[in-house]
Amino acid sequence: MCLAISAKYGDVPSVDIVVWSELPTGAGLGSSAAYAVCLAAALLMVCGAISCPLQEGESTARWTEEELTLINSWAFQGERVIHGNPSGVDNAVGTWGGALRYQAGKITPLKRVPTLRILLTNTKVPRSTKILVAGVKEKILKFPAIMNPVLDSIDAISQECQSVLEAMPANPSPEHYPVLEEFFDINQHHLNVLGVGHPSLDRLCQVTASHSLHSKLTGAGGGGCGITLLPPDTSPLAVEAAKQDLCACGFECWETKIGAPGVTLHSCSSLSAQVLHALAQS
Repeated sequence: MCLAISAKYGDVPSVDIVVWSELPTGAGLGSSAAYAVCLAAALLMVCGAISCPLQEGESTARWTEEELTLINSWAFQGERVIHGNPSGVDNAVGTWGGALRYQAGKITPLKRVPTLRILLTNTKVPRSTKILVAGVKEKILKFPAIMNPVLDSIDAISQECQSVLEAMPANPSPEHYPVLEEFFDINQHHLNVLGVGHPSLDRLCQVTASHSLHSKLTGAGGGGCGITLLPPDTSPLAVEAAKQDLCACGFECWETKIGAPGVTLHSCSSLSAQVLHALAQS
């Protein structure tokens, strides 16, 4: 990426690049895309292809839509090096943030979506996105009459889920969450049929189900991570009990939320002491 950007926009000056992340790698959380987006933004900025949006006195700033589009295009090239034939979803989310819809190669930002609480669980089972994608393609080619209806059903789930999510901000009814939970369950079964499940993910779903919570894999599957929906009325005790049981399986858990800003330039003063310490140790 450095050589290609230098060739197109002028030499990238001599720089030291330090990378620090809280995301576990190879777990389906988009760590490679986050890396590619940040790297593209940094290289494009230091060679002058995009501006430095941070004004004096500001703690954070973001680039223009045009500049974000350029960052995303280079990040996608980085993802191609890593994954071979990526969808472009992960780098797009890393660039723009929020929630996106991907269909037939087209990525559309969703304008009105609620913030959803989730439990993110890393099974710590490593897997390769490239190998899993190839396995799904092989199964589709081998059994098209069986697998294509499964893909159609997954598409229908996505569209129904989008409708529910976009209705929630205007009408925050508790009735929406049981529907989302059913979507989680059906989608997870379909993903197992496609061959991207794993016994560790089955165990994750069983453990959270014992606490009346609903989970599905996230990312490429085959291990990696799963997400568990936490409706607003979920008691803290239930969440803590689920986390303890998941950790007893050797998994790692975080409570977090879906939706965040995309790639952002930070001033040193805006960084937490933890991040500054980690960077200083690198």
